[in-house]
Amino acid sequence: MTDSPSDRFNEEKSAYTVRGTDKPDIEAGVAAIRNVVRTLPVRPGVYRMVDARGEVLYVGKARALKNRVTNYTQVSRLTKRLQRMVAQTREMVIVTTGTEAEALLLEAQLIKRYRPPYNVLLRDDKSFPFILLREDHPYPRVQKHRGARRAKGQYYGPFASAGSVTRTLNALQKLFLLRSCTDSFFSNRSRPCLLYQIKRCSAPCVGRIEPAGYAELVGDAKDFLGGKSTKVQQKLGRLMNEAAEGMDYELAAVYRDRLRALTFIQGTQTIHAEGLGDADIFALACKGGTMCIQAFFIRGGQNWGHRSFFPAHTNDVPEDEVLMSFLTQFYEEMPPPKLILLDREVSEAELLAEAFTERAERKVTLKVPQRGDQARMIRQASRNAEEALERRLAESSTQHQNLRALAEMFELPEPPQRIEVYDNSHVMGTNAVGAMIVAGPEGFQKNSYRKFNIKRPETAPGDDFAMMREVLGRRFARLEKEDPDRTKGDWPDLLLIDGGKGQLSAVLETMEDAGIHDVPVVAISKGPDRNAGREVFHLPGGREMSLPPNSPVLFYLQRLRDEAHRFAIGAHRDKRAKSMAASPLDDVPGIGPSRKRALLMHFGTGRAVKGAALEDLEKVPGISSTMARGIYDYFHPRG
Repeated sequence: MTDSPSDRFNEEKSAYTVRGTDKPDIEAGVAAIRNVVRTLPVRPGVYRMVDARGEVLYVGKARALKNRVTNYTQVSRLTKRLQRMVAQTREMVIVTTGTEAEALLLEAQLIKRYRPPYNVLLRDDKSFPFILLREDHPYPRVQKHRGARRAKGQYYGPFASAGSVTRTLNALQKLFLLRSCTDSFFSNRSRPCLLYQIKRCSAPCVGRIEPAGYAELVGDAKDFLGGKSTKVQQKLGRLMNEAAEGMDYELAAVYRDRLRALTFIQGTQTIHAEGLGDADIFALACKGGTMCIQAFFIRGGQNWGHRSFFPAHTNDVPEDEVLMSFLTQFYEEMPPPKLILLDREVSEAELLAEAFTERAERKVTLKVPQRGDQARMIRQASRNAEEALERRLAESSTQHQNLRALAEMFELPEPPQRIEVYDNSHVMGTNAVGAMIVAGPEGFQKNSYRKFNIKRPETAPGDDFAMMREVLGRRFARLEKEDPDRTKGDWPDLLLIDGGKGQLSAVLETMEDAGIHDVPVVAISKGPDRNAGREVFHLPGGREMSLPPNSPVLFYLQRLRDEAHRFAIGAHRDKRAKSMAASPLDDVPGIGPSRKRALLMHFGTGRAVKGAALEDLEKVPGISSTMARGIYDYFHPRG
């Protein structure tokens, strides 16, 4: 029986598990898989290989589950990589779907959720920035947007980076004079803000432009972002000439500046894509077992940036299979464009096109161009992929050299795979936070960064040693709880502490209390006169050492420390900004946004509300006598 659309991805209804034995060998794995095969239907679905601990090893999809899973029992035909996977498999979870395209989409969801070690993984899967032209207000707002697309409006993207969005937004403000302020800021204006003065907004908040005129600007912006830049350019040129002929030179200069902004945006396109419409371009390069996939994002015939991706777990995986797995994960959340250009054929291109068409609810085409402008763009993407891969391999080689030197310097058993660096930040003990950054053979692992709000009562404000004890205590308590066997790769091989002997002693005491004696700890202080380049490294037992000012290892350790410092200061500033925006009214029972607004409009500040007399509170519009009594009693508790 075929699943109904509402049941497609409902695992409670369509998933079942067949358990095997715990014996860790390939015969036990094959036996567990054969046990599953007996129950499998010949229909589309997704399967998960699971080890004895319940960790997902691999997620795969199949047109016919029974036929696909049976292949894993024929061990002699499997690659060494798949044989290792089968040897660890002790159970399987099966999810049936209505079509193979649905299975492909579900596979991408599950890979992103479980990040299995035997699947090719899209490592850099953070959300891409978009430009959002909001349409939930009489005067639409243009802004940068990341994440779920819930707001009503037109979304344009993806852009390759936040920087490319910011540059485009700045140029759009000059070109179309659309507002970028929040609705609350807009509604409270009585005179134009600075953006109007520098000709980046038309000031609709105070009526400097009619609704029809603003709607025309919005229409021009949509034309431009939709790829009709020539139409906008011709219109601006005509208006500039008309203003000049009418001797309104000030207005002509405004149109001239807007034309320059348009020229700037067009000039930042590093590849000529006019006439291509909406398309993504992908090219793959491989060298020394490392793969790079270069992506160009073309929207409305404009290049909105490019990015290099380095998928993980690609050893012994064919290049076309890596590219296909990458595409399914890349478009798991990203809306696919009408056209996807590839530098090579992939084995299941028709299935990908079907799945992407279903996801986008319009036709999506995959193409490997052989000639013309599209082939030229593929060649450029391939060249970029090769260059990015060369840079990556050079950086990786340097990184490995640094890690080997680090292991020798600190007498580690082997080059560290996970280095955790800790720092604290506060101002006179207020808004204190601890920060942890993570680095390894592939550089900074930003998805593993953590910040710790200092919250224990016994941690005195401003006591850096106590703060470090709290941060490390919480960190290792969580590690002991979540990964006591140290199998997930979350335990550090080296701890670096920004500080001197005091911070080192605090950390060693904390680890001693936790019963952890095998994680090396080093503290870094800036040395005499706090000069960078004269750092002193403090080791357990009172040992100290330093490095020559031109040492590559010193530069590497400085980078680690500075990154931790940057992250800690950023976390502290965020916390301080939130505390500054807090109001004494936030915790008063019964005070919502509207009553809070009424009180602030009447008294001016939260502090004034706190000190107001009962009679004054009763005079506030929208505040009843009962509510006024409640507010007064909250701030003046009767003992």
